[in-house]
Amino acid sequence: MASVLEDPALERHFRGHRDAVTCANFSPNNKQLATGSADTNVMIWNLSPKARAFRFVGHKDAVTGVEFSPSGELLVSSSRDKTVRLWTPTIKGESVLFRAHTAAVRSVSFSQDGQQLVTASDDKSVKVWAVHRQRFLYSLNQHTNWVRCARFSPDGRLIASCGDDKTVQLWDTATRQRINIFTDYGGCQTAVEFNSSGTCIASSGTDNTLKIWDLRTNKLLQHYQVHSAMINAFSFHPSCNFIITASSDSTVKVLDLLEGRLIYTLHGHKGSVLTVSFSRVGSLFASGGSDAQVLMWRTNFDAFSYKEMLKRHSQRVNPEPPPHLADIYPRGPHLHSAQSSSIEINPCVVDTQTADPAIIEAGQSVNSNMGGADLESRAGGGQAAREEDALGYSVASSPEQSSGLPLTISSTLEHIVRQLDILTQAVSLLEERLTLTEDKLKECLDAQAHMVLQVQQAGEGPMESGSQDSSA
Repeated sequence: MASVLEDPALERHFRGHRDAVTCANFSPNNKQLATGSADTNVMIWNLSPKARAFRFVGHKDAVTGVEFSPSGELLVSSSRDKTVRLWTPTIKGESVLFRAHTAAVRSVSFSQDGQQLVTASDDKSVKVWAVHRQRFLYSLNQHTNWVRCARFSPDGRLIASCGDDKTVQLWDTATRQRINIFTDYGGCQTAVEFNSSGTCIASSGTDNTLKIWDLRTNKLLQHYQVHSAMINAFSFHPSCNFIITASSDSTVKVLDLLEGRLIYTLHGHKGSVLTVSFSRVGSLFASGGSDAQVLMWRTNFDAFSYKEMLKRHSQRVNPEPPPHLADIYPRGPHLHSAQSSSIEINPCVVDTQTADPAIIEAGQSVNSNMGGADLESRAGGGQAAREEDALGYSVASSPEQSSGLPLTISSTLEHIVRQLDILTQAVSLLEERLTLTEDKLKECLDAQAHMVLQVQQAGEGPMESGSQDSSA
């Protein structure tokens, strides 16, 4: 547990990944933690003691993003293998494959209602997908370099994206047009996120900074430069009073947003910290890094009156020293030692009795490509009734029993829908190429008009001088 005050405490560590941990997300019921890794696997850790962990196999390259749906019934992951997988987080570990982009997919996230997904990719595009029909909907194509992150606003009306073109861009999901662009950045932007009310966005970058913008006024509210290396990820506390950051300087830092200052520096990882995420209620947060460890921290930020907590913290960071004799009878200059700006925590794991959990391999049999039928209708189970599995989620009945159609008809319809989805993707690619062609053509026409204007101006000069000579 956390201390009598409000310090974060390292409660557990999870070992099972074979390479750097790149992403993490808590389930809505706060009972599971999903993580993704450069070892190409997605893992689900059960937070109850001595429970088994599940390793989901399917991606062919590093996993870059992972997130539970708002209901907790689905889990989505993105990967450098250019795909997105929609998993049923059960012991069977079955998934549907989205052939999402033409380059590595950097992030994936659900909308608040769980009906759509947004993906960001090195192909410079942001794409939106329908979850239950597993269909591509539309692309957003104004970034000029890799897009590292994209997120829906809480009300689903906006999408924020950021990337290596050093911009954060804001999109209207109704018109599918860019409505704002923030360019006041000194480096590539690694992550972007809305606060819980949707009034602000925060973004982090390779210039070691975190910035928070007010969307109502388009003004920069806060600017933090508390890390000595790039910030790889961050997460808002549900109260929006705090934010945690993960950096390549091997630390996690906790920022007090109401006071606008750093309050904690957390050590624990050996190497870059690549991901950090608060639980949905804010009592836990997880961090993962290049040391292949997942650390789970407990807080009690919400257990105190916020003003009382700030008062206690201020007293600990800046304790009042006893009066110095020279302050009472000044006889010459003297130096005071500088006070630390944040509380440093070098943790020990609270739970030293629980061994690393047993790991069960899942996801060996995988549904491929984007099908038109709902994921549940293909989650395979041989029994007519739905049953609870070891993770506490439902396992669907067989396809024929779920849809009520003969298997041959279902298969034919599925094939037709798959072909339509492939055509939709092809049309999207053609639209992107047409847009690029139009942009190039516009540039050529502008350049040609500029040249014509220059020629005309150059021609008018000699004619004027000739007319002056003749009049003379």
